[in-house]
Amino acid sequence: MQNDTAENARPDGAPIGEPANDVGFETPGAPEPGDDRVAALEAERTDLKDKLLRTLADMENMRRRTERELADIRTYGVTNFARDMLTVADNIRRALESVPSDARDQADGALKGLVDGIELTERDLLKTLERHGVKRLDPEGQKFDPNMHQAMFEVPNPDVPAGTVVQVVQTGYSIGERVLRPALVGVAKGGPKATASGSSEAADGAPAA
Repeated sequence: MQNDTAENARPDGAPIGEPANDVGFETPGAPEPGDDRVAALEAERTDLKDKLLRTLADMENMRRRTERELADIRTYGVTNFARDMLTVADNIRRALESVPSDARDQADGALKGLVDGIELTERDLLKTLERHGVKRLDPEGQKFDPNMHQAMFEVPNPDVPAGTVVQVVQTGYSIGERVLRPALVGVAKGGPKATASGSSEAADGAPAA
């Protein structure tokens, strides 16, 4: 009988037919093997999403930068050519100024045709330059702007607000928002100073008469 009992006993010592003691073989609440896999997939998804957003942001920045570069090329691509054409414009202006105003007003026949033809050529040249973003600067009577003008001398004139352009020695030109060539000007001095409100004050600070 004793041998039968020993043979029928289980390795854990419990008789056959009674529930085994599973303590030590399974810990309640332990993570399932699939939980680690889910966490790894979620981490990978987050990383891929972050990389995608960064890539989209880089592409948008590149698109905007390319658009700005193309706009600059369209606007300023003719800068060198336009600068060379300014010499032609200057020569045409000199040709017109070489004819005295009285002779120009009284001109007839071939001389009048020549003067009219030169004036027409100058207008067409300026219109062509303007179509390509090149504009002539004619600052006479305006306030001196060091960003657009270059002062060559000062003209004492108490009747004109100080800092006003009273003479243009050489016409300036701009292209887009840049100065292609600053205007060479003479600036008034000794007159009243222009204020922000547009009124004028004498050079010593007293109101102008």
